[in-house]
Amino acid sequence: MGIDEKDYHQSFQLKIWKGLLPYLKPYRRTLLLICLLNLFCAGMDILLPQFQQYAINHFIEARTTNGLVWFALAYAAVIAVQTLSVIVFTRGCMRVEMNLGRDLKHACFVHLQTLSFSYYNTTPVGYILSRVMSDTNRIANLVAWNLCDILWCAAYVVGVFAAMLAMNLRLALMVILVVPAMALVTFFFQGRLLHWNRRIRKVNSKITGAYNEGIMGAQTSKTLVMEKNNYQNFSEITQDMRVSAVKSARLNAVYIPLVVFLGALATAVILVEGGSMVLSSVLMIGTLSAFTSYAVGILEPIQQLARNFSNVVAVQASIERVTGLLDQKPDIVDPPEVTAQYGDSFHPKTENWEPVKGDIEFQDVCFRYPDGKENVLEHFSLKIPAGTTVAIVGETGAGKSTLVNLVCRFFEPTSGKILIDGRDYRERSQLWLHSNIGYVLQTPHLFSGTVRENIRYGKLSATDEEVERAAKSVSADTVVAKLENGYDSSVGEGGNLLSTGEKQLISFARAVLADPRIFILDEATSSIDTQTEQLIQSAIAHLLKGRTSFLIAHRLSTIRKADLILVVRDGRIVEQGTHTELLKQNGYYRRLYRQQFAEESASGVLKNSARLSEADA
Repeated sequence: MGIDEKDYHQSFQLKIWKGLLPYLKPYRRTLLLICLLNLFCAGMDILLPQFQQYAINHFIEARTTNGLVWFALAYAAVIAVQTLSVIVFTRGCMRVEMNLGRDLKHACFVHLQTLSFSYYNTTPVGYILSRVMSDTNRIANLVAWNLCDILWCAAYVVGVFAAMLAMNLRLALMVILVVPAMALVTFFFQGRLLHWNRRIRKVNSKITGAYNEGIMGAQTSKTLVMEKNNYQNFSEITQDMRVSAVKSARLNAVYIPLVVFLGALATAVILVEGGSMVLSSVLMIGTLSAFTSYAVGILEPIQQLARNFSNVVAVQASIERVTGLLDQKPDIVDPPEVTAQYGDSFHPKTENWEPVKGDIEFQDVCFRYPDGKENVLEHFSLKIPAGTTVAIVGETGAGKSTLVNLVCRFFEPTSGKILIDGRDYRERSQLWLHSNIGYVLQTPHLFSGTVRENIRYGKLSATDEEVERAAKSVSADTVVAKLENGYDSSVGEGGNLLSTGEKQLISFARAVLADPRIFILDEATSSIDTQTEQLIQSAIAHLLKGRTSFLIAHRLSTIRKADLILVVRDGRIVEQGTHTELLKQNGYYRRLYRQQFAEESASGVLKNSARLSEADA
């Protein structure tokens, strides 16, 4: 199970909410003002029925208008002040909602930049997007509005009960007796609501992931005629969401009406008992009118309390998910003393960075993947002098990327050391190392923007001339020449306006512009046609000269020219040496070489036949 698929089973706990405190701190004054205004508005709402009581007893019952003007002015003043308070309170809530949502998204995005390579290998994109976008919005909305509503409702309910106790103890106690029943109903439903709302949030992440995969893989789905299968899978997920949402809605449909019924029952008791007291001249009609207003008016705050508590219970799952992401620790962490000297990803101290020559040494390295049970490297030692070209070959899935991932420090040795220029690379920062590595992937990725912008990502301070020179060095200028706006042409989302080979050339130019001391080419020419490959082979040889390079490749032209070839089989290095030395060993490499030679020879025959057929035509 991926880390983002874990379930949350804690009951409602305040300690979970403490994770939000650092993000609320910048807005503590605004929140305090909102709370005070909420309390003030609650006080005004409690005061209004007292005006009603006074008007009935002193004007209607007494049949006089003496003092009515001053009464009207006082009433108008209370309404005006309350209106102004609501305006300020609303602006404050909107400010907290917008800023808190932004801060949580920013914190999630920044934290995601610090997580290790392995996190992205095991975590679906949909789960990450759901946390960063949906869950943060729900949290911000709850803090800004629902919690404030809870404060207002609680203050109003308490204030109303206090006013009723002061007006008539007997009637007030009849209303107060309803409160324990409401507490029991709430206690019964809250655990069930929490369970189903957690499930809804989890399924929502799956839906987001399904949308993402459906859109990103649309071309593959159409070519494989997978529409029906995708529809069935998506229908199953949405059906799960529907079932969970319906069950949650049913619980709310019982919970909230029960609270309303109990409140209405209290109102009915007041009208019956209070009416008898008025007829017996024990209670003034103005007092009964105010009492009834309180009893009827208290229904809405009680409903809001129930509704908001349901939201609090639901959003706790979102808080658990977001704080779970923010609490996720990267597998690879620089020690404090290294960070103090070299800085981190967001505050690099480049003035302290030593230049890289490119000497790499594996010293008795053992390595096991975090989720593995067996070592894939056992006491492996190897010295790679600066400027050496190392080819890593093997069948698909043999584990060719393991060594490269260790060199890049995407993973660290389980035991042993990897030295860069004679020092354990854990004694320097990850950013120092990554800034000196040029990595060209088998599947190139371009960012939305222009060709020029994508190449410039290799060196953000590069001039236009440097960008164009890097492109020309790897023949990427031939791609630019075909585009209408040249270097200022858009590549589309993910580079979808270009062919795979064209994207590869641009990503190669990007790596070249960075001018790294260590180059890694992961099947970097596998997506380029033979003619294009011939154009850049000489450029590659020139660019790799004097640099330490690792080539994960299968093409014979690349393998033969390497200074050292490492042969990987079943996740282990079984042979190593130069091309000539390995052929003489008559081992696995020789068989692999002959197989590939036969395949490329057959491919060459087919291509020659095709060209001859075209010529004859």
